[in-house]
Amino acid sequence: MNFNRSILDWYSENKRNLPWRETADPYKIWVSEIILQQTRVSQGLAYYNRFINAYPNITSLASAKEEAVLKVWQGLGYYSRARNMHTTANVICSKHNGVFPKTYQDVLKLKGIGEYTAAAICSFAFNQKYAVLDGNVFRVLSRFFDVRTPIDTTLGKKEFQKLANKNLSQKNPGTYNQAIMDFGAIQCTPTNPNCGVCPINYLCSAYENDSVKELPIKQKKQTKRTRTFNYLVFLQNENTYIEKRNGNDIWKNLFEFPLIEGTQILSKKSLITLLSQNFNLKETADYKIVSCVKLAHHLTHQKIVSTFWKIAVCNTKVNLNKNQIIQIKSQDINKYPLHRLTEKYLESKCVWNDFSTL
Repeated sequence: MNFNRSILDWYSENKRNLPWRETADPYKIWVSEIILQQTRVSQGLAYYNRFINAYPNITSLASAKEEAVLKVWQGLGYYSRARNMHTTANVICSKHNGVFPKTYQDVLKLKGIGEYTAAAICSFAFNQKYAVLDGNVFRVLSRFFDVRTPIDTTLGKKEFQKLANKNLSQKNPGTYNQAIMDFGAIQCTPTNPNCGVCPINYLCSAYENDSVKELPIKQKKQTKRTRTFNYLVFLQNENTYIEKRNGNDIWKNLFEFPLIEGTQILSKKSLITLLSQNFNLKETADYKIVSCVKLAHHLTHQKIVSTFWKIAVCNTKVNLNKNQIIQIKSQDINKYPLHRLTEKYLESKCVWNDFSTL
């Protein structure tokens, strides 16, 4: 029995029932694939349903405001995915008359779509012969064929793509691609795969050689950059202040409390000096520091060490609008798209004081 036939047979008995599997609509398949980048299916499913309910087709997504799209995406992370989808929806409407392109080359030209996603869309929606190559597929192929070339090298990617193409089912490429991805997610898992009960372990070189735990091989080790954020949570009557992040940095176009980034967490003395210099606030006369909350937040390549300083502004005449900082009702903060670190702070128990104490 050949490899792809065995994978397809396994899939017929074990496939997951997922909504994007029940459609050939390239738009919905595209949405699912973008959501599932860097996201587990168990988490992505709820976001997929939420996104499709909000934007059931390309036209509705294209006509939406980016801020609204980011709000629907909130909590999923890697927000450039949502921004790219919004841009791409507008391109499809303007250049393709609202019809999702059908050729691999045209799909690949769309912003936010790489070789894997283009192959997935073209094979799932149009049953075209393009082999997908994601983390699950890398793992399955490396183990079954005992490939030791590092998957995060140019040579490795070329070798695995050639192997993936060779094993692609010519009759059912879309179904086969879904099958091998599911096999990697359910059966041939990253850690502790139960190889003894795998129905096709007799085809697996790594199982035969007792080298399953060694594969796949990665060459590069990622190092994390540490950044220090000091947030100023101003409370003034029933208002607070927020600002939108700009520039090509994390959380672009999301909202947060006014931020001071530095090399270290501010001391209370340094904070008092900063409030005087940057906001012309005088301690006691204009404000009091209520509390501070320290939170760490981990991203793929960064670690954020943060402190949220809660500052009660008792002088009602003070206007802290400055640069990108805007005043809003405290109760309205969840109407804005927020990044996860701000959400974590809002979920903590010591965020808002009773306004009568200000």
